[in-house]
Amino acid sequence: MTENTQSGQAQRGRPKSRIGTVLSDKMMKTVVVQVERRAKHGQYGKYMTEKKKYKCHDEHQSAKPGDKVRIVETRPMSREKRWRVAEVLVKAEAEMQGKAEV
Repeated sequence: MTENTQSGQAQRGRPKSRIGTVLSDKMMKTVVVQVERRAKHGQYGKYMTEKKKYKCHDEHQSAKPGDKVRIVETRPMSREKRWRVAEVLVKAEAEMQGKAEV
């Protein structure tokens, strides 16, 4: 037996992490994040963009629509929330200013 099982704590791996764009912040302490990934079609071999929406817990309500955020898998917080916002990578206003300068 390992020491972790003797002390009552199960050993867990690294939690899953995704990077996506905030679509909505209309719920209290919850944001909707869209994550895009490229996957190869099984039959045709074409690379396609797959989009998935996650409802994520945002404790400090710091993420706004258009922000690029990192989300991390966590314990279930409600029926649909199993992810939380770990950090805001790029603010939406900063992204728009960067495009205006170029």
